[in-house]
Amino acid sequence: MLTSVKLVLLDQLAACHNDESWFKSSTKILSDISIDEAAWKAEDNSQSIWEITNHLIFWNEMWLNRFVKDVPFEESDIANIETFDTRQYQDEEHWKASILKLSDGFESWREAITSCEDEKLEKRLPFYFEAPWWGVISNLCIHNAYHIGQIMLLKKQIQTKSKGLSC
Repeated sequence: MLTSVKLVLLDQLAACHNDESWFKSSTKILSDISIDEAAWKAEDNSQSIWEITNHLIFWNEMWLNRFVKDVPFEESDIANIETFDTRQYQDEEHWKASILKLSDGFESWREAITSCEDEKLEKRLPFYFEAPWWGVISNLCIHNAYHIGQIMLLKKQIQTKSKGLSC
């Protein structure tokens, strides 16, 4: 029996969100990170855990909005580097809200895919060389996994630093 594209996408989103499989999920990684840890930046890294989280929120929401509303593709007015910004808020309440917003975004994606018609996933976008929606969503999952790996690496650096060990 062949597995449907929907099931593969749902599995990818679950792995990024809250399913412990090949790598730690965003929910697991972010669950015990303090605001100080979330805002910490390594000397050789230009983004913090919080900035990366905001970046994921931006792109997940932007693509979900296009998918759900079936709007034509247009370039974003926001430069990619701006999607990492956290300067506006630096408190515990906003950090917890960012974690929840990322989690809610994964849930919303899973609901959208579960409830959509298969034809929607096959629809081609005038983006990425006329890629089908399933391909765009799959690449979005890869994008999430990449940045979740960065978050995990930063978390390990923070833990090493707090134990007084050199990285």
